[in-house]
Amino acid sequence: MSEKSRQRRLLLDVGNSRVKWAFASEGGVGRQRSLPVSAAGELPIAALLAALPKGIGAVRLVSVGRPARTRALERALAQVLDVEVRRLRTTVEAAGVRCGYREPWRLGADRWAAVIGARHLHASPRAACIVDIGTAMTIDFLSRDGRHGGGVIVPAPALMVEALLRDTQGIRRRAAPGRRGPGRGSLFARSTREAIEQGSQHAAAALIERAWRAARARYGGRPRLLLTGGGAARLLPLLDAPGEIVPDLVLRGLAALD
Repeated sequence: MSEKSRQRRLLLDVGNSRVKWAFASEGGVGRQRSLPVSAAGELPIAALLAALPKGIGAVRLVSVGRPARTRALERALAQVLDVEVRRLRTTVEAAGVRCGYREPWRLGADRWAAVIGARHLHASPRAACIVDIGTAMTIDFLSRDGRHGGGVIVPAPALMVEALLRDTQGIRRRAAPGRRGPGRGSLFARSTREAIEQGSQHAAAALIERAWRAARARYGGRPRLLLTGGGAARLLPLLDAPGEIVPDLVLRGLAALD
């Protein structure tokens, strides 16, 4: 293996709906790619291995997937790539960030990686609200000096829609997808389906704005508002706050740990 290959690290973010990856080297973090997780939660191990090039020096991984399936992925990567596979665990402190949870292990490692990624996004650290919109939506605060201020967890918009359709018979019966009207994306909808979808999006956007303003009031200054995850692009236009999307924030956090 060449020296260049030894320096190239595979970064993996294993979520509930997608497996995302990129490569890190001295030049930074490369383009993020992804593969879907099956509806049954099966990880795309074979497809991932087929997509990887030769000459990987190490693997750094964070996972919120089922433990047994994550372990199967780790074994496959170690065997096929013949490299060390290290999974991120939340600790009291790492890469210049101090965890704000009383029991750090209870903070999801994906959130921990995103907070670390925010800390190292630019050479000059700034306070930030970090919003990850996946199956769940999480919002975390990070101070300018690297202190994690805690956060919140709520269903992401897609999960809100799913819960309403599953648990409310009257709404489900009236919510069959139909032709979308010109008001799509506005707060007030003209069909039940649009009312559910738009209501969930605006509810999530309102919480993000409230969290950002609460951070300003409590800590002062003007924290950055960083969005990541599959639902970020749909929420950004709804925000009455200066947000920006960083699609690979979790992977950037993994890269900062070595």
